[in-house]
Amino acid sequence: MNKDEALVKLDEKINRIFQLRSKPKFSPEFKKWHREVRILLERVFGSDSYQVSDFKRVQFVFQGTHRLGDQRPFVLKFKAGCEDASAILTSIKEEILEYGLETQKGFSSNPFVMVEEILKKFHSVAKQLRRRHDNRPTLDIGDEYDVQDLLHSLLKIFFKDIRAEEWTPSYAGNSSRMDFLLKEEKIVIETKMTRKSMKDKDLVDQLLVDIDRYHTHPDCETLLCFIYDPEGRIVNRQSIISDVSQKDINLKIMVFPEE
Repeated sequence: MNKDEALVKLDEKINRIFQLRSKPKFSPEFKKWHREVRILLERVFGSDSYQVSDFKRVQFVFQGTHRLGDQRPFVLKFKAGCEDASAILTSIKEEILEYGLETQKGFSSNPFVMVEEILKKFHSVAKQLRRRHDNRPTLDIGDEYDVQDLLHSLLKIFFKDIRAEEWTPSYAGNSSRMDFLLKEEKIVIETKMTRKSMKDKDLVDQLLVDIDRYHTHPDCETLLCFIYDPEGRIVNRQSIISDVSQKDINLKIMVFPEE
């Protein structure tokens, strides 16, 4: 995420605080906003950054003594927490404006950036594997299982706890397996590979069903859908991304190779 994108997203989160102060404390809107802010800061600065720690330290719950039935201390503490959050996010925004975002060569410590970089290089690695010395046997990517095998190997370079084919909770009477769960990072990766018999609508329908399953999984805070389209079979990439991204989940759709 570049500087301009980060500033736009921070502005949107800051502007929503005033609306949240007028709603009942810990409303669904507040819970969604709080989660989105934390994820945004982790993506921009990394999960171990002081920016994330500063935001996590903001207290929205009154913990002192109070008269039974008196909600005023809780309401006041919630509003004060909103003001503290606004001050911290505004300070972070000013920090970006003054100093920019640190860029580093190679991989970031941000797990989302690391996964995205792996997916961007996936097709190049797949092609390189075909060029073995003396025509020795290799892995040729022919279906989704081949995609998963190669991706699993690449993820092991940077991630320790990779749960392959983790069971998801029951959905519509059936349980199923997700492709990969990065346990510590709470990232789920779903892989798809296009084929001749698969139309754009079929791909969207499959992804929508998967998203509904993952939405109930306790370890899925972010879902990355990796669509591998080596032969360029997808007719309208943006339409697929738009149709799937309307679901209420922190979702990232990635289609590679890029056009």
